[in-house]
Amino acid sequence: MNATDADAPTGTDAPADPDSPTHAAASPPLPSDELRAALSEAGLHASVTGGATGDGVRIGPLDPVDARQLARLVRTGTKRVLKTARALREICAGYRIELPGLRVRQGRITLGPVRVEDAARLARLLGAVPPPAARPTPDADTDAASVGAQLGHAFPHATGGALSVSVREEAPGLLDLGAIDARTARRLVRALRF
Repeated sequence: MNATDADAPTGTDAPADPDSPTHAAASPPLPSDELRAALSEAGLHASVTGGATGDGVRIGPLDPVDARQLARLVRTGTKRVLKTARALREICAGYRIELPGLRVRQGRITLGPVRVEDAARLARLLGAVPPPAARPTPDADTDAASVGAQLGHAFPHATGGALSVSVREEAPGLLDLGAIDARTARRLVRALRF
């Protein structure tokens, strides 16, 4: 090794090369740019405009063949989450748990409002046990805050995912259940099957 090799900086101590380009953080693409690219990749031809802050994205007129293809792509892309939502609705109905607000939105399943009695049934099915102090009181299972806490505790243990549970102040007989991803919903269906 000669003297120049020994003095040369190695690895991470090398000074930045003033002539090398710096990589500034790129701003995220506009929603219209993402949609335009996705349509193009799918071989669909449509003008896409808008998408700036607070501006809606508009898709220009589509050829009927392209419109059918776009509809097929949307159905294919959402098929799995829609199937999971349907299975969840069916298994809950089998246990007489009504989830009238169950919806698929942006790839997630929103469970929506549920009666406290149905939430208590769901919590028990997921392994929740009422606190010892609450057992002697026959109305304890209908106490919204208590049931919400039980469900909020049992849900992650049964599914590995989180669920937001909140008490409706204007309707104390209802709890609001948040949205879960499709994987968590599939785990919930499996937990309710056994």
